[in-house]
Amino acid sequence: MTTHSLERKLAILSDAARYDASCAWSGTSKRNSKDGKGLGSTEGSGICHAYAPDGRCISLLKILMTNFCIFDCAYCVNRVSSNTERARFSVDEVVKLTLEFYRRNYIEGLFLSSGIIQSPDKTMEDMVRIARKLRLEENFRGYIHLKTIPEASEELIEQAGLYADRVSINVEMPTDASVTQYAPEKKPDTIRRAMAGVRMRKEAAKEKSHTGKRPPRFAPAGQSTQMIIGADGSNDATILGQSTRLYSSYGLKRVYYSAFSPIPDATAKLPLIKPPLMREHRLYQADWLMRFYGFDASEITAGTDGNLDLSIDPKLAWALRNRHAFPVDPMRADRETLLRVPGFGERTVQRIIAARRHRRLRWDDLARMGANMKNARPFVSLLDWTPGALLDSPDLAARFAPKPEQLSLF
Repeated sequence: MTTHSLERKLAILSDAARYDASCAWSGTSKRNSKDGKGLGSTEGSGICHAYAPDGRCISLLKILMTNFCIFDCAYCVNRVSSNTERARFSVDEVVKLTLEFYRRNYIEGLFLSSGIIQSPDKTMEDMVRIARKLRLEENFRGYIHLKTIPEASEELIEQAGLYADRVSINVEMPTDASVTQYAPEKKPDTIRRAMAGVRMRKEAAKEKSHTGKRPPRFAPAGQSTQMIIGADGSNDATILGQSTRLYSSYGLKRVYYSAFSPIPDATAKLPLIKPPLMREHRLYQADWLMRFYGFDASEITAGTDGNLDLSIDPKLAWALRNRHAFPVDPMRADRETLLRVPGFGERTVQRIIAARRHRRLRWDDLARMGANMKNARPFVSLLDWTPGALLDSPDLAARFAPKPEQLSLF
């Protein structure tokens, strides 16, 4: 086995971690201060950016503990049959890297995933040791996200939740049939059982004992999951239906959608080209509508071939298919109805409801409140504006379609 330097391991295992869609790479230009001129760098291997619930952008060290794996998932570049350069961090090396990056103010936390080495329990045991050592021996108080192994024992997953802020367990694919076909060593029932266990432990951690003492915290930032899209034939209606079940059954914080990326030496079962990134983006928009705007998955995809329109966002697409529900009068409509108006976000709706108690609202008032009036104009009726025939115009959808040069970005 080739012996790698710590720097080389970091390069290999941070690159391998990019397929985990828990946070976004910055995408900025490469800059450093190696010449002694200036301060800082954008080239730190393994650093990614995620967003906290309050909107803050936080930096995480995002790495795999190892990209060795005994499983042979068809879509994974780190599968056992893949011809890829392998590396493995020791427990102490991950702890050292996390602390050094943190002390240099590069990161605010750690995102740790791993291939399966020797056995699921052995892998999970090492990941737990890393988190435990950071928390108890190094007194690390930064953010920790552990991508847990569903095949590992319940006791190890429970320990992971005691040291990590968030745990995640991947459902892998949109359907059980696809998991069986592309990842035969992974069992959908095992994955769901592990997710249910996390939910139950998290709920139990909120309950006080008869003495009034609370049990230890358990994954206070909740759990999330990830599914790969575009590797199988599942359409968006199937994907969003699965997300709905996951949110309701396991109390997830997020479902992440990862567009399939073709890999070297891939099986013939996989597509040769990756799906457009815009599909992933539209799924995130639809997911947001389900979580915060009161939409059901079925109505988002109703009247379609089961896939979201890539040229316009799903909220606008729904409004265009349901013109009978418009125009909406912002002075009278309830919150649920206002949230369905294209161009109105949650904060805008809150401001509308607060302001209309005191005065009649006009076009300029809504614009000042943050409404996107370019999108909203066909769907609202105001004191100084009515859409008239615009709402019934047969070419209304075309007015929102992107320009040809924009389509090339999809």
